[in-house]
Amino acid sequence: MTAAKSEEGRRSPALVEASLLLTVFFFGTNFTAVKLVVADVPPVLFAAARFTLAGLILFAISRFAEPGTRLKRNDVLPVLGLGVVGITLTQTVFTVGVGLTTAANTALVYSTSPVWGMLLGFALGLERPRLAGILGIGLSLVGVGFIVYGGLEFAGTSLVGDALILAAAVFWGSYTVLSLGLLERYPPISLAAYAMTLGGLVAFPLSLLDPHTLDPAAIDATTWTAAAYSMLFSSAFGFAAWGWGVSRAGANRVLIYQYLVTLIGVSTGIVLLGERFGPGQLVGAAVIVAGVYLAKR
Repeated sequence: MTAAKSEEGRRSPALVEASLLLTVFFFGTNFTAVKLVVADVPPVLFAAARFTLAGLILFAISRFAEPGTRLKRNDVLPVLGLGVVGITLTQTVFTVGVGLTTAANTALVYSTSPVWGMLLGFALGLERPRLAGILGIGLSLVGVGFIVYGGLEFAGTSLVGDALILAAAVFWGSYTVLSLGLLERYPPISLAAYAMTLGGLVAFPLSLLDPHTLDPAAIDATTWTAAAYSMLFSSAFGFAAWGWGVSRAGANRVLIYQYLVTLIGVSTGIVLLGERFGPGQLVGAAVIVAGVYLAKR
């Protein structure tokens, strides 16, 4: 092994760690950013525009960072399916759900995504079902129940909103697992660009079903800033870095970073939005952390 290769080998884990930690921060603060945007912008329209534009940005970047990468004809449908699961379904359901519940509840319920990815791994034969995994899934559901029940006493939460966030967590956990095979054939930035652009475009027709209307005059500087932050940092950078982390460290290890996303998401909602956090939610958070740890141990 040459000295250059040895140095690159030492830098790579540190670079993966740094990029994932930065992604965790952007993902965690994104709950609050989206909450601010959907107060003035129709949720599904925002999700469609956010990821279509972010995907196009990544596509332009990939032309320089990963030149020569082209989507093969045989992979069009798999990548489209990945985009529908990870963008169209996850993000439209997530964005609508955030508008109906608190950022803190969103961060907590969304943190269950690793166990749903593991459950899909069981179904696809990628992992063998284990007692610890089954118990972890059960604990996570119990934790969600504590959070939903404990949060209903506070303004800004709703059963429907929490249920939508739980559905989004299922889709996101599935997206991470489904991307593994494609990441063996495509670099992470290019794959994220294709999936985000296709998934965002598919979401536009769904925005026609959104009962909310857009009033451009009601959009202030705070909304524009939050929208740009969500699109550029959480979507464009975040998805590319997440995919790169999965390709280098594996899905199981990367999904553990969801713990930090949850911590930042809850803290940001409390500090910036003044959301309340009760004993029931605290118990639920502890149970979910225990469940995810047990499942992915």
